[in-house]
Amino acid sequence: MSRRAGMLAVTLLVLAGCGGRPPNSPTAGFTNRTRHSDADLQAIWLTAQQSLAQSIDLNPLQQADKSVPPDVVPGDARALNVKPDSLLIEPVPDVSSQTFFGATGVRRAAPTGMIPCPKPCNARFAPAYSSYQPPLIRYAASWDMDADNFRIVVEYEFENHILHRLGYDTKWR
Repeated sequence: MSRRAGMLAVTLLVLAGCGGRPPNSPTAGFTNRTRHSDADLQAIWLTAQQSLAQSIDLNPLQQADKSVPPDVVPGDARALNVKPDSLLIEPVPDVSSQTFFGATGVRRAAPTGMIPCPKPCNARFAPAYSSYQPPLIRYAASWDMDADNFRIVVEYEFENHILHRLGYDTKWR
């Protein structure tokens, strides 16, 4: 091992021992590609945990699309112990108004706040979606400009990741 490589290894060990972290490493299990801080994401994650510890709505999408009654179950305290695990969070460009209208027949002003949602999504377009392998959340980039709505969209997706990790069926979420 070269002297330089040895010094780097010692520096990284010291940083780790002092609670530091190497540059460009994810904090709190997030790979953050948003305009929001890691502390913001951690606060949203905590809110999602607390919400799921109180009660869980297992079918909000089904309720909206099919006029099905809510499937609400008691909260699960295990949610408080779930940590993000290398969860990538990133914006993607909104689908254009023309593309959205062509695919749905619905007019939306730009930015649409919608992105294509790949299978197995229950919808063609959504404000955001989650994948569990690999763990990621993608959301319409226009949501970055509105902190309140960003929090709502990302909290919902965080809930989905927590529920998935706890073994719940997230098909209608």
